[in-house]
Amino acid sequence: MNQVVLITGGSRGIGAATAVLAARRGWAVAVNYARHAEAADAVVRRIVDAGGDAIAVQADVAVEAQVQAMFDAVQQRWGAGLRALVNNAGVVDRPAQLADMSGERLRRMFDINVLGSLYCAREAVRRMSTRCGGAGGSIVNVSSAAARLGAAHQYVDYAAAKGAIDALTLGLAREVAPEGIRVNAVRPGLIDTEIHASGGLPDRVRELAGQVPMGRGGTADEVAEAIVWLMSDASPYTTMSLLEVSGGR
Repeated sequence: MNQVVLITGGSRGIGAATAVLAARRGWAVAVNYARHAEAADAVVRRIVDAGGDAIAVQADVAVEAQVQAMFDAVQQRWGAGLRALVNNAGVVDRPAQLADMSGERLRRMFDINVLGSLYCAREAVRRMSTRCGGAGGSIVNVSSAAARLGAAHQYVDYAAAKGAIDALTLGLAREVAPEGIRVNAVRPGLIDTEIHASGGLPDRVRELAGQVPMGRGGTADEVAEAIVWLMSDASPYTTMSLLEVSGGR
């Protein structure tokens, strides 16, 4: 049986690219989605049509009970085969200064980007930890270059949430290393995905490409390569890393 990876927010962008690449490398893939069932099903069809093994699993990662049910569904499908979690689900909002952000916006930002990652990481550890009878595994968190850049005048809340993801990565990596689990993060920079349009700036990558030393925005496929490397046996001695995938920005 193939090793199993669960990818949150796997229906589009970086998550979808990671799902397709992981399947190509021999992983069975659980593609999580919150609302976009058709997009998730399209990713699954692409994997299955190429000879891979995949399912779509609906869950809002900000809801603890739904996260638990999602992990249970993966276990029902593949038994104890879960070997990797990619904490990719996340949101951004319209550009604004902190003084103009509502409490509702801030709660949504942290409920999905931070609490969702904590819930998922917890459930993954419970199933993969050798202390709990598991066979070990890998967690890859999708952070952002915004965690160190701060995203002033636009997304300070998003940057703060991704800073929390960095802290989660460092702390959890130390905590579960003796239990056979590696924990790492990628910090994408300007990546050409749908998230910019959802934040009201569909041309953001093109407009800011000049600020990137490499002179261009990145692609979801380029981030996926880093994620799949980190979650695989190709990086057996790598844990507690924050891998920049930002073109030097």
